[in-house]
Amino acid sequence: MAQRLKCDLCKSFTPHFHPERITSKMLPKNGVVFVCDMGDISFSWEVYPYLTCLERLMQFIEHFQKKASTVFFFETKKPSFYYSIMLRLGDFKPSQTMLSTTIDTTKHDLTSQISEAPNPKLRYMDMKLLNWPRKHISIEPIMDFDPDVMFKWITEIEPEIVSIGYDNYNNHLPEPPLSKTLKLIEDLEASGIIVERKTLREAQKK
Repeated sequence: MAQRLKCDLCKSFTPHFHPERITSKMLPKNGVVFVCDMGDISFSWEVYPYLTCLERLMQFIEHFQKKASTVFFFETKKPSFYYSIMLRLGDFKPSQTMLSTTIDTTKHDLTSQISEAPNPKLRYMDMKLLNWPRKHISIEPIMDFDPDVMFKWITEIEPEIVSIGYDNYNNHLPEPPLSKTLKLIEDLEASGIIVERKTLREAQKK
């Protein structure tokens, strides 16, 4: 998808800003808009000089929500960013703002092998602390996990919806058996949580 874009920075997944896209003409008046799809909104804070750009973005969304029913979907693997920075920059409508993070495993030793993302336990704690009615958890691409711990974390976060799926890009991740994943889905749904089933298949051998 990135290769179809004209922007070289988009193609290389280099954090940057497109001010020309912050316009009412570019957005639908309803439905869902992913603010940072296949990216991480927290980079707007960490990469100079994007704080000013982030402020512009948050102010635009705040203004847009006053005249349209569009839901803005935010994604980050650093959910402390939501309450420490982002929610201080804009007065968003809770009904039109979905805050998401990825918790792909309960085991930090697996995460640290493939990613610079924070310890998954910290992500769980930050999302649990987040006082927001519309939360989403992505367990994708799923890696091996402790079933009791994962169930506890997700139910304590109280997300509106959870997305669960296996890797689509043959990265040979340390995946759990399909039966283990299906049991997690069954338990979450039994607790009243909506589960979006993404790619579900037998685990690949690493």
